[in-house]
Formats: sequence, structure tokens, C-alpha cells
Amino acid sequence: MVTAVAGGLAATTHWETRLFSGPVAIREGRERQPGRGPLAPTYAGIDDQLADARSRLSRVSARAAYQEVLYGRAVLVDIRPAAQRAAEGEVAPHLHPLVVERNVLEWRFDPRHESRLSVAGFATRVLVLCQEGYTSSLAADALLRLGVHRATDVVGGFRAWREAGLPSTGVPAPEAAQR
Repeated sequence: MVTAVAGGLAATTHWETRLFSGPVAIREGRERQPGRGPLAPTYAGIDDQLADARSRLSRVSARAAYQEVLYGRAVLVDIRPAAQRAAEGEVAPHLHPLVVERNVLEWRFDPRHESRLSVAGFATRVLVLCQEGYTSSLAADALLRLGVHRATDVVGGFRAWREAGLPSTGVPAPEAAQR
């Protein structure tokens, strides 16, 4: 259907278009589920989204993460890109950190997915590590939402790990660099 307008033509939505343009649930007559589609939460900026994600996490310090990993109570997952790990350093290999870049994290830790890692499980203690502890909060929250209920992140990220003098490779600890 087209409506004439002074100086030209303007398209008008045909009445049946709404049957095909809304969310599937509406088109199929089902009720909407909270948190999906147009009912998904929106945020007043990234800081608001970060605060929301962290409200569901029991974040751990770098030292607490080290203790959990050292005694085999958790899996440490470094989500930083290769270039950042090369520039900033990495967690020492004897702690067996898993390197799973952020863009595939959910697929590797969703216990239901065919691309999951062998350690993936709903009860797996997953400690997510990024460079400064921001991206890791969002990533750990994504794992929580997938049902990995013991996922969290490391406060301050790898920077805090390195500053605490915890085992790392590639870049000297800050105090060693100042000598």
C-alpha cells in the first residue's frame, strides 16, 4: 500500500506487515519471556552494565585466585588476546592456565555445546582473567547466565596478578623492573 504525499510518494506500512515483523513469540501467539527480545535489560552505559554483571559475581582477589588454582580448586581462564599476553606477560605455565580468548569463551564452557572443553561443567569453578578486571566481569557473568554457577573473575585482572608478585612469565614483576 502506498500513500500519496505532496511532492511525491511516501511508503506506508501495509497492515499485514506486523504479522511478520514482530518477535517470533508475538507472531506465534506465545507470551514474551522476561529478559529476551524487546524485554531484555538495557543499560545507561557500560558502567551500568558492568555494575549489573558484578552484582551477580563473588569476585576474588589475585591472591585468592592463585590459592584456588594452586590447590586444584579452580580453573584459571585467561581471555586476553594473544597480542596482549605477549606484551604484558602470562600466568606461569605450571599453574596450567587455560587460554580461551573472549570471542569463544561461552562455546568452550557451555556444558551442553559440542565445542566445549573437557573441563566444562555446570559446577566447574571458573576464574576468568583479563588484563584489568573489566572484560572478565562481563565474561564471567555470561558464564553464570549459561548455568556455570561457580564462575567469577579476578579483581584487577592480570595487572593485579603481576603486581602481587604471583607466578608469571614474559614480563618482569614491577619491583624487579625497578632494580
